[in-house]
Amino acid sequence: MVAAESERVARERAQAAAASIRHPLTVLLLTLTFSTGLVDAVSYLGLGKVFSANMTGNVVLLGFGIAGGYDLPIVAPIVSLLAFITGAALGGRLADALVHRHRVHLGATLGAEVSLLVVATLVTALVAVRPDAASGDTVIGLLALAMGVRNATVRRLAVPDLTTTVLTLTLTGLAADLRHLRTNHSAALRRTCAVLAMLTGALAGALLLKVGAAWVLALAAALASITGARYLHHPSSADAV
Repeated sequence: MVAAESERVARERAQAAAASIRHPLTVLLLTLTFSTGLVDAVSYLGLGKVFSANMTGNVVLLGFGIAGGYDLPIVAPIVSLLAFITGAALGGRLADALVHRHRVHLGATLGAEVSLLVVATLVTALVAVRPDAASGDTVIGLLALAMGVRNATVRRLAVPDLTTTVLTLTLTGLAADLRHLRTNHSAALRRTCAVLAMLTGALAGALLLKVGAAWVLALAAALASITGARYLHHPSSADAV
């Protein structure tokens, strides 16, 4: 009975978030999508052509690196992939343990992500972080671990088109459903906002990286903290009873 009620509430929560771009959960997920651009700006531009959030890109880059002759890393993508998978596994276990406690579950996940981002921020601020070195791989591992935990959680939330780290299906849906734009404009708006959020996050990250990687990661941590707290204090985040 409790499980059925929890599933119903989760389904209604996802539907509400999908219906309104101003829903606190939608705002949180779009903010996290923006922060993905920040995080990948640091890892790809600052730590040697490797992603911390986009694992599809890492798999492709790893293949290119193994082929040789393109000055692409091999160790860093492997570190990122392993850390991401570890984070996703931990996130999945956390979701199973707190399946009926949405607010606690999301709070714990956001706390883990922010903590890992803060540690990565401190490392980049206090240590001379270099690509293809233990320092760079450490930061990549921390960021990928955070993104893995987040992805497992967002997957459980199941808000359409708001995965926060990948846009392939979002862009596909946006293009494929153009004929339904008049009857389902909320989906088109949600998808467009997701694309713009990641684009502007990447742009902001690339610009701010010129000042320092620590500033980029600090911004990502701050945004997750602020929007996460806002959602967790909103009535819509309440657990099923």
